[in-house]
Amino acid sequence: MQSAVKVSPVDMKARQALSLRAGDTVRVWQNIVELKKGKAANKKEVVTKSARRQAFEGTVLAVKHGTEAGSTFTVRRVASGVGVERIFPLYSPLVDTIEVVRRARVRRAKLYFIRRKAARDVKRAMRRQLQVAAPAEVVEEVAPSTPVNQEGAVE
Repeated sequence: MQSAVKVSPVDMKARQALSLRAGDTVRVWQNIVELKKGKAANKKEVVTKSARRQAFEGTVLAVKHGTEAGSTFTVRRVASGVGVERIFPLYSPLVDTIEVVRRARVRRAKLYFIRRKAARDVKRAMRRQLQVAAPAEVVEEVAPSTPVNQEGAVE
């Protein structure tokens, strides 16, 4: 006989079947409710609710507490050149769906080293840009006493 008490509106078996692991690329769809205050025609304050779904796609850095009731997973992505990490509860009703986009084989349970690795790669790229930009700025100038014809050749 099934219990009449509903513990969570989330399909817990489906979330367990995902078996999230570190290194997976996931797309987490989250329900976001925005409250907007405004004034109505009779000059009273009115609060309107609007709900939308927002996706957060990135790499799973860590899964904590497996598939227990309080389990969480950390997702990292780079948005506009800045690393952003969010921690999602696995069974939260605010998380609408979780899609596993790609599975990766990694040799660590927690991928926290990616934070330092990403910063190192950015620094290296910036150094490379500075080295390339310096020689390109040098422009050859023709001495003012030398006559130049219309085609730009020195006479």
